[in-house]
Amino acid sequence: LPGTVTPPPSARSPARRRGRALRRPALRRGGRTAASGEAAMTVSMATPPKPMAARSAAEQLAWGGYYAGALIVVLIIYGLLQERILQMPYDGIFFKYSVFLVFCNRLLASTWSMVMAYWCGESLQKRAPMWKYFVISLSNVYASTCQYEALKFISFPVQMLGRSFKMLPVMLWGIAISSKRYNLRDWIVAAAVTGGVAEFLMTGPVAASSAPANHVQGFIWLLAFLGLDGLTSTMQEKLFRDHKTSKYNQMCYVNFISACVSLGTLITTGTLVPSVEYCTNHPRFALDATMLSLSAVASQFYIYSLVKEFGALVFAATMNVRQVVSILLSYLAYHHDITWLQIGGLVMVFSALFYKSLVGVLHQTSYRSSTTEAVAAAVKAEKASFANQADLDARSYKAAEKA
Repeated sequence: LPGTVTPPPSARSPARRRGRALRRPALRRGGRTAASGEAAMTVSMATPPKPMAARSAAEQLAWGGYYAGALIVVLIIYGLLQERILQMPYDGIFFKYSVFLVFCNRLLASTWSMVMAYWCGESLQKRAPMWKYFVISLSNVYASTCQYEALKFISFPVQMLGRSFKMLPVMLWGIAISSKRYNLRDWIVAAAVTGGVAEFLMTGPVAASSAPANHVQGFIWLLAFLGLDGLTSTMQEKLFRDHKTSKYNQMCYVNFISACVSLGTLITTGTLVPSVEYCTNHPRFALDATMLSLSAVASQFYIYSLVKEFGALVFAATMNVRQVVSILLSYLAYHHDITWLQIGGLVMVFSALFYKSLVGVLHQTSYRSSTTEAVAAAVKAEKASFANQADLDARSYKAAEKA
């Protein structure tokens, strides 16, 4: 109005709101930016990362070597820490509460998966019935618990080699749950792995140094782990296939429910307080448990990255290398005894596993090359068709000009 002083823009004025919107920090979500409180999402102008298939062979080799090498290193650290925590005392006292380790791992993994889902823009809405998440979580928690309990009675190389025996339970669960069919080669490889594991177990020492007289109980825990772990992987695969869940969505739900299940187990069994007291009384154990959880989360990241960019076959071959290296390092680090017949069993197992991985990789490579050739032929034919059409159009245009 005339004769009045114009006040500065208020907090509710459009100009002030526009200024705040310009100054408000944007939240990045996997190449998109979203201002807090705004419904509209604006696409970032940054160049998206180049897909792995579009990179050169040297770049693919470098990234594949990085993912595989980092995964092997992380899992070796994870295995050595397991053996250290469960088979060796801290200040003369052994740690007894395996579920507490599961709780720490799943709590950290659920937090990490939530952060990654938010960062990558993946939805955290429930994609599958909650009971399926719950079944996976139950089998996951108690499979890990059985794995840790087995290490109290059998050596780490025996447990690691026993994990190769998981192939047979996974195949049986796949037939029972997903109606899968396997060819003769798969059954031969499974039989060779089973025979090699049996030879290793029956021809030399297998007990842990901390409990040499109770290795039978360790085998019972190991068999329980194999059955539950086979159920976990089969249900996870079915969840991906039937409900199209994203990796971080499934990890978030499964790890969070697993953390709740393990926490409930600790409370109902009265082992939560003793576990915390053991952590406070033994700082070295707390450090090792933290490193164990961090290595478990890091291994999940590299596993998903390797599978996403290079496929399950490359991942399987990497895990075979990891098993060999982990067993050798365990023998060197903790001085386990081994016989020549056990070495023969190791050779039988890993020869069968490497053969299976090699056949799969060669089949995948031939399929990709044939697909690439077919696509190139189709593109060439399409270009020829366009060229012929352009030539025909030019001739028609010239004829029309003459007419």
